[in-house]
Amino acid sequence: MPEQPKFHDQTVEGEPRDAATVVLVRDAGAGGLEVFMLRRGGSSTVMHDAYVFPGGKVDDEDEASAAREHYGVGEHPAARLGEPDLGDARAAALFVAACRETHEETGVSITARDLMPLSRWITPKVPAMMRRRFDTRFFVACLPEGADPVHDGQEADASAWFTPRTALEGYRDGEIMLAPPQIMTLAGLSRWTDTAAMVAALHGNVPRLIEPVSFQTEEGRSIVYPGHPRHPRSDAAMPGPNCLVTRNGRFEPEAGFEAYFG
Repeated sequence: MPEQPKFHDQTVEGEPRDAATVVLVRDAGAGGLEVFMLRRGGSSTVMHDAYVFPGGKVDDEDEASAAREHYGVGEHPAARLGEPDLGDARAAALFVAACRETHEETGVSITARDLMPLSRWITPKVPAMMRRRFDTRFFVACLPEGADPVHDGQEADASAWFTPRTALEGYRDGEIMLAPPQIMTLAGLSRWTDTAAMVAALHGNVPRLIEPVSFQTEEGRSIVYPGHPRHPRSDAAMPGPNCLVTRNGRFEPEAGFEAYFG
């Protein structure tokens, strides 16, 4: 059983660093949609022991035109990302980083054409489980036919396919560790029963910006999301609960576990 996480209470100064994450999904018959997750190993400096989706920070080389061509970024990546003011060069680097990190961490080759923008997460100034801040674009990609992802044995020391619900149950029961962005993304993915429904729902999707607000209460750490009375934005940015609280060293919805799926 993994150790319970130690929540940080220090403010992290400076601007968050750009990063990209890819949620690899596949159909599992009657079991529904499954997602591939990696457990960060001993050589990882971020999210040690937690199960995460493949991904990482944007490198300088990701902005090169050769990388953009290699991963099939195409024209107008900023518009496709839903951030026309970002600029195509930086948007292209995010698509490249997503493809590159997926291949480095799982061995699966994808191109920018396989990526569907899902959401954008900016780590709060008081992060829950790490001492760094990231501005991360989350993408979804269907597992290419014949591909068989595996962990690299360095940054990740284990991997598994989960349905969104079984991953959340494993976290609730202390079998695996998850961080809040993964928790909330899994709650959203649980709404889709197969990849066809997911692709249809994400067609033309403009990713919403999610900036969690983290604070300490007498009971422990709480995190609120857009739509919660204590969040500066009143409109909900995603399905699922708009507040996570800590109980027994784990995050869960204020209203209890089933609120993930309501």
